[in-house]
Amino acid sequence: MKVLVTGGAGYIGAELCAALAHDERVGELVVYDLLDRGHTGIFTGPKLGRAKVRFVQGDVLDSRRLLQELAGCDMVYHLAAKVTTPFAEAGHSQFEQVNHWGTAEVVYAIEEAAPKARVAYLSSASVYGQGAGSALSGTKPSPRSAYGHSKLRGEAHMQRLGDGQQVLVLRSGNVYGHGRSMRFDAVINRFVFQAHFQDRITVRGSGEQKRPFIHVDSVVGALAAWLNPQELAGTYDLVEQSWSVLQLVEALRELYPGMEILFVDQHLDLLGMEVARDPRLAGLQPVRPANLVADLRAIAGKFAW
Repeated sequence: MKVLVTGGAGYIGAELCAALAHDERVGELVVYDLLDRGHTGIFTGPKLGRAKVRFVQGDVLDSRRLLQELAGCDMVYHLAAKVTTPFAEAGHSQFEQVNHWGTAEVVYAIEEAAPKARVAYLSSASVYGQGAGSALSGTKPSPRSAYGHSKLRGEAHMQRLGDGQQVLVLRSGNVYGHGRSMRFDAVINRFVFQAHFQDRITVRGSGEQKRPFIHVDSVVGALAAWLNPQELAGTYDLVEQSWSVLQLVEALRELYPGMEILFVDQHLDLLGMEVARDPRLAGLQPVRPANLVADLRAIAGKFAW
């Protein structure tokens, strides 16, 4: 089977490619990434598995290159995105270019070069905007950020494939945990880094705002499991827990009791959201123990000192 992963060198993509490369069903694995974030972790470390792995430094806006690389694909994972915090407004044009129009180019190329491929698209829970919401409850997406809008538009492009192809859209919570191409702008990873090396964390707003979270291993586990033949398709919420920032702080205190907490604009109640775990993913999403302190300790345990 030929599999292509856009954003394959990124935080989630590098872990997914490592898992897929060890799957004996994958005969060719194309790691498609622009490397604009400088992620190179996938190129070092433990050897990848038995699959024939090929790296392509390509842009999702490069329709010609996409057509070449997607030809003959049996499975496509579209992870490439301009990513930042769920409520960010900066970089509006980049979100539109990469997340919206880049996804459109991927869809056009799939329609022409890989019309029989199964397709998985990693969206974001930020499409819900402010307040509690879940696809199960019938909550209508109402993004409040440029990032959320761009991911929702990407979903619309993916849904155009629905009639002729099996498409899975996963609205992921905030991802955390150690990985080859780890992101330290993600809130949990950033907090652990700050506490470990600076003995201080910075909290914006009151800290009462909640966000949905999921460990990178669970995201990868769900995506890799979809390689198995199954009927699952449509749009789902991919989250594990919703925690407030203050809950994260209290968990960190158990590891770093002496850390300083600096509040910025503490009087502000910042935007938050809660998203429930989607029971329809019971056969796909791994079940992990809900132990935040253990997860934080595991991240800290990977630091060099």
